[in-house]
Amino acid sequence: MTNKQKYSLLFILGGLSALAPFSIDMYLPAFPAIATGLGTNISQVAFSLTSYFIGISVGQLFYGPITDKYGRRKPLLFGLGVFFLASIACALSPTIDWLIYMRVIMALGGCVGMVVSRAVVRDVFPVSETAKIFSTLMLIVGVAPIIAPSVGSYILTVSTWRTIFYVLSGFSLILILSVYFFLPESGSINNKLPLKLKTIVRDYKTVFSEKSFMYFALASSIGMGGMFAYISGSSFVFMSYFGLSESTFGYVFSANAAGFIAGSQLNRLLLNKYSSLQIITFASIILVSVSGLMLLTYSLSIITLPILVGLLITFLFSLGLLVPNTTAMALAPFKATAGSASALIGFIQMVFGASLSGIVSFMHNETILPMILGMAFSGCGAFIVILMLNSKVKSGIVQHAYLKK
Repeated sequence: MTNKQKYSLLFILGGLSALAPFSIDMYLPAFPAIATGLGTNISQVAFSLTSYFIGISVGQLFYGPITDKYGRRKPLLFGLGVFFLASIACALSPTIDWLIYMRVIMALGGCVGMVVSRAVVRDVFPVSETAKIFSTLMLIVGVAPIIAPSVGSYILTVSTWRTIFYVLSGFSLILILSVYFFLPESGSINNKLPLKLKTIVRDYKTVFSEKSFMYFALASSIGMGGMFAYISGSSFVFMSYFGLSESTFGYVFSANAAGFIAGSQLNRLLLNKYSSLQIITFASIILVSVSGLMLLTYSLSIITLPILVGLLITFLFSLGLLVPNTTAMALAPFKATAGSASALIGFIQMVFGASLSGIVSFMHNETILPMILGMAFSGCGAFIVILMLNSKVKSGIVQHAYLKK
């Protein structure tokens, strides 16, 4: 593979991975406008975010075995087509219930990009390089939260919240054309074996039987749950609680996303000297420390906007270290079932994300406490899982060829 082909592939995979963040972050500044336009409240609008997480969670489980059997391209084009149509349906929403339901359909289509992008990395690149490749993808994905709220805020100044969903449909159309013309098939196509429930269950059992998989998948998922708790609560915390304008909210959201990018890019350098296990252990210590500081400053009533932003940047920085390594290590043992393994990682991540997002929305009490509690649970949980992983590695119960340099 030439450098030109490699960068072209990474650009397309980055776009596919960024589809979900764009779908989540671009309409966050529009929560008040949507609530006004559809005659509801922000809490109800937030459930359209939760419904998106639910759709992503369930959808990935279906696409995993399908992409292992029929290859990566055809399921990808189908899912992107569903996303395109559902985005237009969201733009035409007459009620909040319609928006919530269409967001589920939108997610069921768009989640194929997440499954395929991870699986293609496992298909094409050597296992020893995948953590660095995922860090590169995190750079592209990390730009999405920086751009998306600002784009959403700008759209609101020149048009209505409905235009945001038309823009998302246009983004998906660009991806459809890019995949159709430029993305080669990297997976195996096996039309001889029927796609039966028994086969699907067998593939997922194969993934579960790998002892290291669940530790890495859980660490990644619980950690990412903190990001979703932050995303779910950020609109209220910054615009309603701290009184920031829509444009200023976009800048603050961008600064926090920059922390995630910085962590993921530092990870590429750290991998030249340290193992993935050492890096995620360090990241988990940062996560649990920041979690404790958020709870402490809130309980002492000394948490201010600058303090909160600083803690959020640090929290997301540590996730930038954690996620590429845990994802790469979870996928490393699999080749023939890379799609199923990728889907299962995504499913577990989104279950935690949807759960914490829903809890933050449900606990909404006009304070910043629900968001902080959700993130603290995530940071402490990831730290505990990684402590357990280190214990299992030292005792020899979990063995992994790429845990050590």
